[in-house]
Formats: sequence, C-alpha cells, structure tokens
Amino acid sequence: MRTLPRLVAALLLAAGLAAAAAPPLAEADQATLDRAVIDYEAGRVVPARSAFEALAERGVPAAQFNLAVMHLRGELPDASAATARRWLQRAAEGGFVTAQFLLAQALENGDLGARDLPLALRWYEVAAVSGSVDAKVAMGTAYYLGRGVAKSPADAARWFREAAAADDVGAQYLLASMYEQGDGVARDLRLARYWYAIAAQNGDLAAPGKVKELDARLAPAS
Repeated sequence: MRTLPRLVAALLLAAGLAAAAAPPLAEADQATLDRAVIDYEAGRVVPARSAFEALAERGVPAAQFNLAVMHLRGELPDASAATARRWLQRAAEGGFVTAQFLLAQALENGDLGARDLPLALRWYEVAAVSGSVDAKVAMGTAYYLGRGVAKSPADAARWFREAAAADDVGAQYLLASMYEQGDGVARDLRLARYWYAIAAQNGDLAAPGKVKELDARLAPAS
C-alpha cells in the first residue's frame, strides 16, 4: 500500500481527542477505547485491533476512525483501502469531524481508489459546517481554484473569512490579499491591512511587509 503522509499525520488515537470529536461514550466503551489506545501506542497491534473492531461494530465512531487509519497505514496483515473507506465513512456519518475531513482529503488525493473531487467537496463541507477549520480552508481553496466545483472567488472569500475568523493564519493572509486585489470581494485596502496585521501577529512572515506597504499607500498625501 502506498504511503499516505497527510493522512498519517492527522492520526488521532489519543482517547481524549477522540472523545471530543464525537458524541460522548459510555464509561465502559471509553475504558475499552483507552486500553486499545495504550495497546496501539505500545505496539500491541493485535489486541488494539480486536478492541477497535468490537467497538467499531457497535457503532463507536472513534474506533471506526482508528481502525480505518490502521488499514490505511498498512499496519494490518489484511489491510485494505476498501475496508479503510468503509470504516472511515461510517465514522464520518457518525459525526466524527476528523473522519469527515480525512475522508474528504482521501477522496481528493485518491488514497481510497479513484479520486472523486465532487464527493470530496461534499465531505469537506460537512466537516466545515461541523467546525473543522482545515475543512473551511479546503472549501475556500476548492472554490478559488475550481477544484471539484465551478470557480467562485466570492464563495472562496466566504470560506476563507470563516477560517480566518477561526485564527487560521494562511486564510487570514489569503483573505487580506483578496481584499487588496478586489478578488471576490469589494476592494478595501483598510480591510486588507486589518487581515494582514492579524496574519502578522500570528506569525506569517510575509504579512509584516504587506502591512508596511499598505500603511504607506493609505497615508494621507502631504
């Protein structure tokens, strides 16, 4: 199975994070999930898989997600992209926001078979509405580039604005640039300067220079 770097980087096997991304678990199920996580992190893949499978069959989205990622990482002797997709989709349908985003990403990248950009976009939107900032950025990018949907700078700006408001520095810079250029929004150098300044405060390396540039352009003529 080929390497899936972006998917693997997003692996969330910590029980606390898993619980926060889906409806609360019953105490016994949470304890089982916790033990499975400990087994997995200690390299005891067999008992971890057994526990995840039992929970997954009972409809626990966190376990479905973890099992899907184990398949995608090729950590199981019978690892399969088809099985990964089945569990990832069930976790996504169960309200696990991380699974919603990763399913969209995998569909976009072709990690689960043929690429499906329109379906990826639908899952990005579900994840974005559920609160995933990364999904909001992905939605903005899709509309900006016309990836899986017709190009729409106005829709791109709307999603970048939501991500920017949620403190995504990349979206803050992109939104500032759109205001500067009048791309998808009315041209507004003061709003551009505002978002460049926020991006600068959050560590974007190019943004301080843009703030200085706009300060000079907005200064009253002497």
